[in-house]
Amino acid sequence: MVSANPAGALAGPPLRHARVWPPVRRRAGDVWVTALSPGVLYPSSFPPPPSPPPVFLALSGERCWESDTTGPIQRSLLQGEQTPAQEFGSHWTAAGGGETTLSPLFLLPLEEQVLSTMRLPWGLLLLAAALALGGRAATRCPAPCVCDNLRAHVLCLNGNLTAIPSTIPQLTKKLDLWGNSFTVIPVGAFLATPYLTHLDLQRCKVERLEEGAFRGLGRLVYLNLASNSIALLYQESLDGLSSLQQLILEGNRIEEIQPGAFGHLGSLTVLDLRANALVYLPDMVFQGLQVLRWLRLSHNALHVLSSEAFTALPTLRRLSLDHNELQALPGEALARLDGTTQLDLGHNPITYMPEEALAMASLKHLFLDHAALQDVAPNAFARSPQLRTLDLRENQLRGLPPLAGIRGLVRVSLAGNPLLCSCLLRPFHHWLVRARVQVEGACAAPPTLCGRPLDSLRPTEMRCSRPWLPPSPAAPSQQPKLAGSGQCPQGCTCSPDFRHGSCENRDLREIPRGFPGDTRLLDLRRNAFGTVPPGAFPGLKELVSLHLQSCSIGVLRPGALRGLESLVYLYLTDNRLSTLVATAFEGAPRLAYLDLDRNAFTHLPTGAFQLLPNLMSLHLQHNAIGELAEGDLAGARGLRWLYLAGNAIGHIAPAALAPAKLLEKLHLEGNRLVEVPTPALRGLPALSELKLSQNPIKRVGDSAFLLLASSLQHLYLDNMGLEQISPSAFTGLGPKIRSLYLESNKMSNIPDMSNFTGLEILNLRDVPFHCDCQLLPLRRWIDKLNLRVGATCGSPAEARGLKVKLSTTFQTCPDWGRGKAGGASPDKTKAVSKLSKKKRSGKSPARGFKKSRA
Repeated sequence: MVSANPAGALAGPPLRHARVWPPVRRRAGDVWVTALSPGVLYPSSFPPPPSPPPVFLALSGERCWESDTTGPIQRSLLQGEQTPAQEFGSHWTAAGGGETTLSPLFLLPLEEQVLSTMRLPWGLLLLAAALALGGRAATRCPAPCVCDNLRAHVLCLNGNLTAIPSTIPQLTKKLDLWGNSFTVIPVGAFLATPYLTHLDLQRCKVERLEEGAFRGLGRLVYLNLASNSIALLYQESLDGLSSLQQLILEGNRIEEIQPGAFGHLGSLTVLDLRANALVYLPDMVFQGLQVLRWLRLSHNALHVLSSEAFTALPTLRRLSLDHNELQALPGEALARLDGTTQLDLGHNPITYMPEEALAMASLKHLFLDHAALQDVAPNAFARSPQLRTLDLRENQLRGLPPLAGIRGLVRVSLAGNPLLCSCLLRPFHHWLVRARVQVEGACAAPPTLCGRPLDSLRPTEMRCSRPWLPPSPAAPSQQPKLAGSGQCPQGCTCSPDFRHGSCENRDLREIPRGFPGDTRLLDLRRNAFGTVPPGAFPGLKELVSLHLQSCSIGVLRPGALRGLESLVYLYLTDNRLSTLVATAFEGAPRLAYLDLDRNAFTHLPTGAFQLLPNLMSLHLQHNAIGELAEGDLAGARGLRWLYLAGNAIGHIAPAALAPAKLLEKLHLEGNRLVEVPTPALRGLPALSELKLSQNPIKRVGDSAFLLLASSLQHLYLDNMGLEQISPSAFTGLGPKIRSLYLESNKMSNIPDMSNFTGLEILNLRDVPFHCDCQLLPLRRWIDKLNLRVGATCGSPAEARGLKVKLSTTFQTCPDWGRGKAGGASPDKTKAVSKLSKKKRSGKSPARGFKKSRA
């Protein structure tokens, strides 16, 4: 006679060997479950509510829990909710405190007829509940996840999962998979959870989204894919997300976005592409984003924007392009944004604002701070009449002319510029006063006015002792646009709208010719060319992206890329290349991204990068490279990201990396290094990410990373079989470190890291810590961290398998009673002990609410 609907309960094991503590009061309105363990219920007494509510049986999972707050449960009882099943897992914490994984908890209302007089024995009631649930058991919560059915929320944090769990409850709305290891999101990965509205896949080591990965998620409104390793967005990667409103792709390795990648996201309002590796935006790249309001492209390497890059964004209100490599204002591309009100262009090397440079009818706030501006034309903003605030801080401006056409300007900031307050600044000063524009900034010269705020100057004070004209660098030359010409080669397809040509998988033996001259992206993947001859791509001066993956290419002839003066991306993955000559890249000086993964290189192609001054990203993963020798990277002075994972590198010469002084990321995982290549790290002042995972390094020696003390933020030392870390191994590292990966190693202790105050991720899973008094400092430090670190005892025997934070072996240490071990003090330990005694004596703990004295 138990009323229970399994569809409302998303998880929970069957009830076994149940025994029930008798309630203090036997009326239905008084039964209240506050703490429970497998098969054990602890009811406590409450004053009778105004009207008899339904009675609830509580069924729990694997551990004992006590209430953190009674609000939601109490409201359920007092308001007489008739929901078939309620789950309050998120409101319960482990008895005794410490790091835990929440177990599911269910409150199942019983029919009033059964319990109205409370005459049935509790054992029979429990048996009835168990029988009712036996054949109708709800889907289990997958390990190591936490399921909160009240909120339809599932958390699987830092669980080392390599695939999306197949048993996630179907009715789940919020799914948090932060910190796992999926690598690839396959087709239809979430078809079993069609009700999802929020999906978090941050820091999951995702490298590829297969086309159709998110199909079936028509209700999803929020998708977070930040801090992964996604390099390319294909046309169908985000198919099926018709309701998506926020897409976070910050902190990936996205180098290119294919046109149409966002074509199915008609509801998207926020698109975050910050901190990727974008250099170029093709025409119509954001087509389909009809309601987008904020586009975030900060912290990329953009220096080429097609004139139609921002076409079809009618509702865009804010565009963030700060911290890129734009050397000239992309006025033609920005002119398509009629409704944008805020534009962020700070931290770009823009030197000059020409006449009518910016034609944005609705623009109100323009940020051009920390650029390289030396001069601004009087009519530079004349076609942006709604401009209200203009931020020109920290540039190289010695003066400004009166700015025409912006009658509504309220504030202009010139702080941090070397302003010369001479007679030549009088017209601008007069204009400020007449237009009632607030100004921020101070004079840098002459000496008599140095430091004086501009708004405090009088015209008579601005004198000229000798003629002076501010520098007016010529506006960057505009290259004439090449008109499209030629027919599409037979068997290929050409899209004039996207300027995209494709001959993918046509079994071609020679590279076809005759593509339109304005082609920007050329896809020749999965053919059988064998060789790329000299001058293979005639007439393609506007080509930006060239795809030659899986083409059986063994030779790249000198002059093969001749004439590709706009080429930025070159993909040669999955070929047979074993060597390269520098002249192969002759004629492609703007090449920034070179992908040579999965070829046959046994060493870096020495000297091959001499003609590539703009090379930023070099992929040589999964080759057979045995060492890095001095001179291998000669000429690669602009290199920022170097990917060498999955080779056979056993030695790195001390000067091998020296030419790449701007290097930010160095990936060496999966090689044969037996020690940290400390000498080779000298002279890399910008290196922020170092991956040494899956190398047979058994010991990390003294000051191993001292040379990177001022820059290193992310350090990967996981899955190495590491047996010992020197106490001074991390000397010099401190607050700058944001993530440290040490999981799946063999050491039993780690050095003091108390100065790592900026940590956001610390992974210590699958490390057999010896939980004795020598580990007490680590235990105390972990307690203070607001992080899930996964540290587990490997010894002694009585502590094996326990979380370091929960192990009681430290209580015998002489220093145990000194201060608090993070949040766990001796007093707290005593309280936990008393709580256990109360449970054994049949008393109900009353944590989180006052116990009734009725």
